[in-house]
Amino acid sequence: MKLRIAAFAVLAAFAAPAAAQPDDAYAPARAIVADIGKIVTPNGVQETFEVTLGGARQVVNVRGSDRDNPILIFVHGGPGAVEMPFAWAFQRPWEDVFTVVQYDQRGAGRSYPLNDPAALAPTMTVERYRDDAVELIELLKKRYAKRKVVLMGHSWGSIVGLSVAVKRPDLLHAYVGVGQGIDFREGEKAGMAWTRAKALAAGNSEAVAAIDALAPYPQSEFTIAKADGWRKYAIPYGSLMYNKPDLNLYFQTPRLSPEYTEADRKAWGKGSEFSVTTLWPRLADVSFTKVKKVEVPLVFLLGRHDYTVPSPVAAQWFGQVKAPSKKLVWLEHSAHMPMVEEPGHFFAALLRDVLPLTKDPK
Repeated sequence: MKLRIAAFAVLAAFAAPAAAQPDDAYAPARAIVADIGKIVTPNGVQETFEVTLGGARQVVNVRGSDRDNPILIFVHGGPGAVEMPFAWAFQRPWEDVFTVVQYDQRGAGRSYPLNDPAALAPTMTVERYRDDAVELIELLKKRYAKRKVVLMGHSWGSIVGLSVAVKRPDLLHAYVGVGQGIDFREGEKAGMAWTRAKALAAGNSEAVAAIDALAPYPQSEFTIAKADGWRKYAIPYGSLMYNKPDLNLYFQTPRLSPEYTEADRKAWGKGSEFSVTTLWPRLADVSFTKVKKVEVPLVFLLGRHDYTVPSPVAAQWFGQVKAPSKKLVWLEHSAHMPMVEEPGHFFAALLRDVLPLTKDPK
């Protein structure tokens, strides 16, 4: 399967290659992970179900030790880079204080085979993904009889999440941006410049020439091939994970996920390519730079070394926007995946800076 590196996350080929062991070889490990992560508390919730959002069938996974806890909805990156099969590796502590929701967006992961791609493609816009998330929030509040919701957007999902916060702040107690995107073209420019500087310092003339040859991108020719063209050099310099240039084992994480079968992993691969190819050209002019005020508390958890979605662009906007409350947390030893790179510090920020926003005033 062709590797895709694009669009606010690495869309890696994760399905087992022909020479690999059969999927059953991972079954014992998946059983161990499932047993360790099983929710056993009397008021807990652990379920996966399908819903229809905006006419598209989508898969939702909900886990938490207490149904009375606030809901935290994770909007995954990509487009098409689902987080559900990775969540077992970092999410379990969150589930003690939140009811955590992962969902595979339209055209992605387990949701990909549930819909006709040809019919889905015209609907794949930022506005439709935003409205899908709004529908999901309303559905979950009704299903679990809750009014306290935190929306967390990661990478591409941060575009969706911040769009919800701007349009429907009444639905949320807080919005949390991770690997937050603000302006697509500015982000691409900053990421390319950082990567070129790293390559130049390392004497990598091939990378410098390849990045220079991408011009006039990102000002025009906003294609996935151009986006791939610089990211393949950025990742070895730590743009995705700080001080971790080789991510091969990380991308095997879904093989141990109790939520994903071999067929699901293959669907993810197809859905990733479909989603990013379809959606990327439509994102060129997406920007929040004209948004000066958001009517919901904002928390940004940014990796200091993130140049997949350059964190300085997000930090600059955050410094100017007005909100009922704001908190910017720098994860100093992280790039684009701080929930994986610094899980303890990330969880501490959720407890210290996010959870209190869901409490009733005394």
